[in-house]
Amino acid sequence: MAAVSDRLPTFPWDKLEPYKKTAAAHEDGIVDLSVGTPVDPVPRLIQDALIAAADSPGYPTVWGTPALRDAITGWLRGRLGASAAGHRNVLPVVGSKELVAWLPTQLGLGAGDKVAYPRLAYPTYEVGARLCGAEAVVYDDPTELDPAGLKLLWLNSPSNPTGKVLGKEELIRIVAWAREHGVLVFSDECYLELGWEAEPVSVLHDDVCGGSYEGLVAVHSLSKRSNLAGYRAAFIAGDEAVLAELLEIRKHGGMMTPAPVQAAVVAALGDDAHVAEQRGRYAARREALRTALEAHGFRVEHSEASLYLWVTRDEPCWDTVAHLASLGILVAPGDFYGEAGATFVRVAFTATDERVAAAVKRLG
Repeated sequence: MAAVSDRLPTFPWDKLEPYKKTAAAHEDGIVDLSVGTPVDPVPRLIQDALIAAADSPGYPTVWGTPALRDAITGWLRGRLGASAAGHRNVLPVVGSKELVAWLPTQLGLGAGDKVAYPRLAYPTYEVGARLCGAEAVVYDDPTELDPAGLKLLWLNSPSNPTGKVLGKEELIRIVAWAREHGVLVFSDECYLELGWEAEPVSVLHDDVCGGSYEGLVAVHSLSKRSNLAGYRAAFIAGDEAVLAELLEIRKHGGMMTPAPVQAAVVAALGDDAHVAEQRGRYAARREALRTALEAHGFRVEHSEASLYLWVTRDEPCWDTVAHLASLGILVAPGDFYGEAGATFVRVAFTATDERVAAAVKRLG
């Protein structure tokens, strides 16, 4: 039996282990800015909702409770400007990474089909293509792709790793091109609520899609906005026909968001105060790290949104990783996200205030 893992690249984070050991040896401990994992508390109202739903002995539904669907559609209309969103336009998923990795397989793609994603991108887009045997294709401008055989186009705005934001006019242009060529668009918008120097826009916004979700699906997560990475709470929204097909497949596969997590998501989407509070934390950490990195000789590119600073000293990224590790600071090498990142590193500002302050001191 052939190992499915043989289709996959080496797990990139394993390569960082020696540098992690170097950083951990610093006398004041490691400052880990490599993985963008939340470190701040889960808001109390979300914890309370989870606890209140803890007595859930029955199986949850794949489509989610009506209350969950109400919460998601209300958020889509109010936050994204997707005024036509209804229950048939939403589907909860067990964290967005699971969705990204298995979507091409669930769409029935395989040999001879193409999956496209940005030249600098979250590695799981490529993983999803490889798992189903499709061809992975990278782009700078998706409208310059050959549409023949192109079955799935990933957008990512705000971008991981660069923080780049696609403007409304650019999204309108891409959506028109994709519809003209019958290409299904999935837009990864998991950092949409973390715009700093630009205001991210959803592909489902009325001005972008014209009030129709045909051929369009947006991916959203509560990991970053609500500190729920440990809950695996996410959802997709958009084309009713695409979501109906995925719902049937996921019902057969038992891909269910746990009932207490569904209740927690309802609470999270119904409260804006905790999102604003968390944004404030990240804004302060971002400013402190940006100032320190620039003073240390780094140049920041893009980074107008998301939870990362995309920085360079115009040297091989692993040299930068080694230099920062010698200061007890661990960052992600840019080539994790594609060859175009070979002279960049990604710096997450998801560490605690105390650890960010330690990094700033060391960079000074």
